[in-house]
Amino acid sequence: MVKIDAIYEGNLRCRLSHGPSSEEILTDAPTDNQGEGKFFSPTDLVPAALGSCMLTVMGIVAAKHGVVMTGTRVSMTKEMVSQPSRRIGKMTAFIEMAPGIAAAKRKVLENAAMLCPVKESLHPEVQLQIQFHYPD
Repeated sequence: MVKIDAIYEGNLRCRLSHGPSSEEILTDAPTDNQGEGKFFSPTDLVPAALGSCMLTVMGIVAAKHGVVMTGTRVSMTKEMVSQPSRRIGKMTAFIEMAPGIAAAKRKVLENAAMLCPVKESLHPEVQLQIQFHYPD
């Protein structure tokens, strides 16, 4: 179990504290929803969590298979919908894999990413588009 505390600081901003490390992040409402957009919005944290989760799980599997994944990047986009209520409608992940990953190991890493806990926790109505790109 991990404890995360949040406090509303006013002006549509919250301060979140990670219990185990005491690290903090701020959130702000986006400009299209009455905020200033100066920090991650709460819904921005979802694609951030998905992208970092996919990289982390791939990193765990890569280490077990002797694959060097350092430098692998993910670029995320999030699209909101307003019907039937305001929510995340679609997220896109473009994963730029590190060079030199053997073809035989690629599917193992991709499968790991597709089973990351954040992805497995998303509502099925959230559309996901995930692309892997290998430079060689």
